[in-house]
Amino acid sequence: MKAPAYNRRSFLFGAGLCSASLIRPPLGLVSAANAATGVAPTASMRGGSNNYSPNAPLVDNLGKGFWVSGTVRKAGGGEPLSNVRIQIWAATERGGEREPSNHGSVLTAADGTFRLEMSQILPNFGQPHAHLAYDDGAFKTVFLRPVMGSRSDTSVQAHFVLASA
Repeated sequence: MKAPAYNRRSFLFGAGLCSASLIRPPLGLVSAANAATGVAPTASMRGGSNNYSPNAPLVDNLGKGFWVSGTVRKAGGGEPLSNVRIQIWAATERGGEREPSNHGSVLTAADGTFRLEMSQILPNFGQPHAHLAYDDGAFKTVFLRPVMGSRSDTSVQAHFVLASA
C-alpha cells in the first residue's frame, strides 16, 4: 500500500480541525526550532477518548463504503512503525459510538500505514467524526478525533507520531 500524500489539507482534515497542534509540515521536514528534537509527538485531542473501549478486537472491516486511513511514526526521527495496533470507532449507519460492531483495531504495515473500511460515519453531536487510539504501552497513549469536512465524505485520515512511554 502506498503511503498517503501529505499536504496542508490532509493534515487539517486528517488530524481534525479542533487541534492546531497537529497541523505541521510533512513528516521528515523539520523546522529550525525542532531540529534538535526531530519530529514532535502527536498530542491527544479533546474528546478523542469518548466512548473508548479498551482492547477492541482486530478486524478486517467494520462495514463497507467508508475508509479510515493514516500513518504511525516514531517521534524524533519519524521512522514508520510496523505492527502497531490502532483502534478505530465512530457513530455509523450501524449505530452509535458505543455499538460494539463499530469498534475494531488494525495493525500498521511495514511502512507505518493503516487502513480500515467501515460503514458510513454519521454526525454525532452535530459533527461527522471518527475516533482513533494508540494505547498498547510501548509508547505514550494518544487519542485522536478527526472531523470530516462534510457528512458526505467517504474517508478520513489521522496521523500518529508516537513518543516512548
